[in-house]
Amino acid sequence: MPPYTMLDVQATPPGPKQAPYPLALAAIDAAHALDPTKTTISGAEVPYELHYAQKCTAYLEKRAPDAPDHLKLAIRAQHFRRWEVPRNSYPMTRVGYHLWRTYLKQRQAQLVAMIMDESGYDAETRIRVTALMRKEDLKQDEETQILEDVACLVFLDDQFAQFEKEHDEEKILGILRKTWGKMTERGHELALQIPMEGRPKELMEKALAG
Repeated sequence: MPPYTMLDVQATPPGPKQAPYPLALAAIDAAHALDPTKTTISGAEVPYELHYAQKCTAYLEKRAPDAPDHLKLAIRAQHFRRWEVPRNSYPMTRVGYHLWRTYLKQRQAQLVAMIMDESGYDAETRIRVTALMRKEDLKQDEETQILEDVACLVFLDDQFAQFEKEHDEEKILGILRKTWGKMTERGHELALQIPMEGRPKELMEKALAG
């Protein structure tokens, strides 16, 4: 894998009086802005991964409004440069999917750790952020579970409507039930507030009915 630095993501080099959090956040967002895939939001075309990252932050503010900076960074960087490793670069099988996801988590954590280092973060914080990005100790770690809640909420709010058009009902219901099972009670409360209409709403209701 080629090395990446903050220069690659067009971030401002750290100055002597600059705090690490805004530097790291700017570098992460600069990378998201390089995503060639676009989406239209309020009539404007934006890089999809930048939109995704902003959506994650919006749900984090609902799920954990007092979240510390290290959790904010881990959630903001969930899809860091994901488009560079497309799904079809691995076998289109269940095993291939899990290999792809595992590699992505490791790669994304490594790249973000480099940004944090160049932003002035200490080793302890870098280790914590990368552990969260890899979703370590998911069922035991409260912050990792918050990250998982956010990822599930963004899927339901931003991706599910398109997802259900591309797959058969049995698979969709299975994914919905699996997604629901990953979430906390607070995550469920927020998910039920997501406006859904038509077929997506029917499928969600059917999945939750068992």
